[in-house]
Amino acid sequence: MAVEGTAASMSSPPGGWPKPRSLYVHVPFCRHRCGYCNFSVIAGRDDLQDRFLKAVEVELDRIVGSGTVELDTLYFGGGTPTQLSPDRLEQLLQVIRQRVHLVDNAEVTCEANPEDVSDETIDVLVRNGVNRVSLGVQSFHDAKLQVLQRGHNREQAIAAIEQMCAAIGNVSIDLIFGAPVVDANSDSSADSESLDLWQSELAMAVSLPITHVSTYSLTYEKGTQFWSRRRAGELHEVPEDTDIAMYRACRRSLAGAGLEQYEISSFAKPSFRSRHNQAYWNGYGWYAIGPGAARFEGGVRSVNHRSPTTYLKQILEQGTAVAESEVISVQQHARELAAFGLRQIDGIDLTTLNQRVGFDFAAGVQSVIKEMRDSGLLVDRADWAQLTPRGLLLADFVEMKILELDDFS
Repeated sequence: MAVEGTAASMSSPPGGWPKPRSLYVHVPFCRHRCGYCNFSVIAGRDDLQDRFLKAVEVELDRIVGSGTVELDTLYFGGGTPTQLSPDRLEQLLQVIRQRVHLVDNAEVTCEANPEDVSDETIDVLVRNGVNRVSLGVQSFHDAKLQVLQRGHNREQAIAAIEQMCAAIGNVSIDLIFGAPVVDANSDSSADSESLDLWQSELAMAVSLPITHVSTYSLTYEKGTQFWSRRRAGELHEVPEDTDIAMYRACRRSLAGAGLEQYEISSFAKPSFRSRHNQAYWNGYGWYAIGPGAARFEGGVRSVNHRSPTTYLKQILEQGTAVAESEVISVQQHARELAAFGLRQIDGIDLTTLNQRVGFDFAAGVQSVIKEMRDSGLLVDRADWAQLTPRGLLLADFVEMKILELDDFS
């Protein structure tokens, strides 16, 4: 394995840090905050939308300066971008598009909630070059949607998917499994979701003209309403064996419908993988705008203040809202490339990773790889690291073993 030096002597990878070719724009507005949500969002404050658009321009000036940047991917997330009024949504899209250069086949994604989908909103998206939509469906079961505190029902979700597919074609949906569900014969919200219900949701998903699905086991994040309700005994997690069975059903059902799994939670039809997310997972660098947005530029990772109101105040008064900033060493970069690369189903080519970071990272990580292979979590394949089916269930454990490695001399 050809390498260029020792890790301790390097301030950047060979050829320097990758120049970002992706931009994430975080739009924090929502109709309400769902009980499980731990994102940087603000509900019931649409009066701040104009200030947010001004803040976006300020941050964009810092990124672009007097010129333009060339992008392969552009992603509007949140929050809910489509919570902006159609006029403001158009203004946001145009401000960004006027200040960046998108390559001819650029991927331009916008997140949306089913209840926000209208002919007017779709027209704005199409007119401004959005060619991929990610819909926060979460479930096709009305009782489950109520427990998750979503603002739409089954019929709205199906209609939104069909409308978006007809207009844009490339539609991804998010689905949650392992959620507490109100049983039809019970007044208790603690009745857990069943495997049969989840399988019916997967069957509904694959019957629709979607190109991509992201599936997530419900997590109870500290500080959320669901965290507090679980501690109070109002909500209960599904048993671990049921959660595992749901994940396996997901892999089986989606694969059978032609949606290939390419990352732990991500499934896509051929040629419809999320290129924007792959830029994250492969450590290629990215720009980011908005409250709580994290960027990776020139070997520095920085994160904006999570509070939308604090973000707006700091950006408009000081020109920056960075709350945390960290210089990433080449050793840390190598660990992250390995840890996050492993979350992709294809795994990582250790020879290529060595070439990217400029030192023999593979030699330093061999003890962990051997341990994981002996435990049946990694495939036994020379110069390659790839999770086994069992390893997919314990990916967080494998990831932490790599991230906790000492620096290399």
